[in-house]
Amino acid sequence: MSTHMATVGSGDQLDLSLAEFERIAAVAKSGWGLNLDSAKLPLIKSRLSKRLRALSLCSFSAYCDLIEANDEAEASHFVMALTTNVTNFYREIHHFDFLEKQIIPDLVERAKAGNRVRFWSAGCSSGQEPYSLAASILKADVNAAKYDLKILASDIDLGVLEKAKKGIYAHEDCSCPSKEHEARLFSGISDQSEKRSVLEKLRPLIAFRQLNLVDKWPFSGKFDVIMCRNVAIYFDKPTQVRLWSRFRDSLVPQGHLFIGHSERIADPDAFGLEVAGTTTYRLNNSKTA
Repeated sequence: MSTHMATVGSGDQLDLSLAEFERIAAVAKSGWGLNLDSAKLPLIKSRLSKRLRALSLCSFSAYCDLIEANDEAEASHFVMALTTNVTNFYREIHHFDFLEKQIIPDLVERAKAGNRVRFWSAGCSSGQEPYSLAASILKADVNAAKYDLKILASDIDLGVLEKAKKGIYAHEDCSCPSKEHEARLFSGISDQSEKRSVLEKLRPLIAFRQLNLVDKWPFSGKFDVIMCRNVAIYFDKPTQVRLWSRFRDSLVPQGHLFIGHSERIADPDAFGLEVAGTTTYRLNNSKTA
């Protein structure tokens, strides 16, 4: 390892060979299920070069050595560099409109009657999705946190999870579809010079956990709603198929799965799912019996 160490100046040009890229791609695939096409070589070179400079490494081979040695501290940076954590509050508003009109009211009533209700924000990034979900739930019932109703918010990236747990955002990251949506999440008038913290009443509904979607999932209970949006695009087709099957198996009867705007389940019937809306699927009991 020491033979690779050197101080890398900010002006130095780092070369990423095809062999090194393929090594990086193999590590990303085996460890996190990420699918890196060779067309992404320039992008990966640009993003990982920053990590090499931060670590004073002079080659991508040295960086691969570090990742393959299971350096947990660097693994988070590695995953973050290979993926794009782009999100915002009430992103893809049509999903939340569907939830508020068709799903949440019934689920809140079930929880109010003493039943267990669970939501899963899989790939929650920096937290905007689960906080938006919590705000929609509280819109239906201000006492929802008192019931057996919870949101699991998971991500593979510890860095974005820490930001999500804090629930504090720069002004530019707090945009919402409307003032009404904004009022559900934040108090007072926005001051562009200050960061904003989500309302405290949203926090009790959410449990943040690190989770790798391609590993064994550390729970056995099923979910009424799973939101996994713009995550599967990073996986190859076989990994996506396994993921759709696992989500299916993790849904309660008539449970719903929401995926991203650029994602599709080619043959939902094969998974016992039926189309319920735009990139929205419902578990069809008759297909899974």
